[in-house]
Amino acid sequence: MPKTSARLLALLSLLQTRRDWPGMLLAERLGISLRTVRRDVDRLRELGYPINAVKGPDGGYRLGAGTELPPLLFDDEQAVALTVALQIAATTPGNGTGEAAARALHTVRQVMPSRLRHRVNALQVTAVERPRGPAAAAGVDGEVLLAVSAAVHAREVLRFGYGAGPDRPPRRAEPHHVVTWDGRWYVVAWDLDQAGWRTFRADRMALRTPNGPRFAPRELPGGDVATFVTGVFRGSPDGSGRWPCRGTVILDRPAAEVARYTRDGIVEALDDGRCRLTDGSWSWPSLAAAFARFDAGIEVVSPAELTDAFARLAARFAGIASAG
Repeated sequence: MPKTSARLLALLSLLQTRRDWPGMLLAERLGISLRTVRRDVDRLRELGYPINAVKGPDGGYRLGAGTELPPLLFDDEQAVALTVALQIAATTPGNGTGEAAARALHTVRQVMPSRLRHRVNALQVTAVERPRGPAAAAGVDGEVLLAVSAAVHAREVLRFGYGAGPDRPPRRAEPHHVVTWDGRWYVVAWDLDQAGWRTFRADRMALRTPNGPRFAPRELPGGDVATFVTGVFRGSPDGSGRWPCRGTVILDRPAAEVARYTRDGIVEALDDGRCRLTDGSWSWPSLAAAFARFDAGIEVVSPAELTDAFARLAARFAGIASAG
């Protein structure tokens, strides 16, 4: 039998991999008795882990959300930093750790107290990936991202110093989106001093408090963040990029999951289970098929040609199914 400390970690790891665990199955997986499982669960509870008993014929256990972070895990600052780091990894396609980061992010949020969960849920990240080129290394303070995201949701003017040096000139801007591009974090905002749209590098922002007054959101050039950001970084005025057909849908999938399998597209988180995806292809049917590969509920945002392509594919697939 493994030592108690190793056994407790193994038990906690299993509890995090599925919603409910029958007691006998835990005992079998750990190679211990059901009585030892009960004792180990009690030990984890004493350490602060919120493990609930599940009633039923087999009985069992479930890792729940607690009123505070369990001891020996993370303090508030570490929990916020970890969540931001996992969000970066989960929404950066092609980094090799996206899937594991998304699972870890779900685990951390599951046991995170509400006072922190509300803060990190305000961090809605738009993942914008460039097809080629190495990712640029740019560190950014997680507190900056959380503060900017909160200002986006509250529609409050940001006051900040901006630049690479110690003497950063003061700026004022209306923040609209937090986005990632090629490994860097940017804030899409209306620059009040220059009276124009800008993408500010988040790692060069030194926020000042308090925020400015509330503002009414302006309409982005091109109509949405995907078109605007693509146009800025690809040098295309309309943001059309290299695809002749581009469309936008809302998917019933988390942004972190969709971003892992999207190379040229732009993913914008809407909530825990949905995201907005803008992508392109060589034809409308092929674009519709690309969206359909996520095996999720789809709502077409634009254009009408994409809706028509879904209708044509539906009729074609219905004919194939009836013939079989």
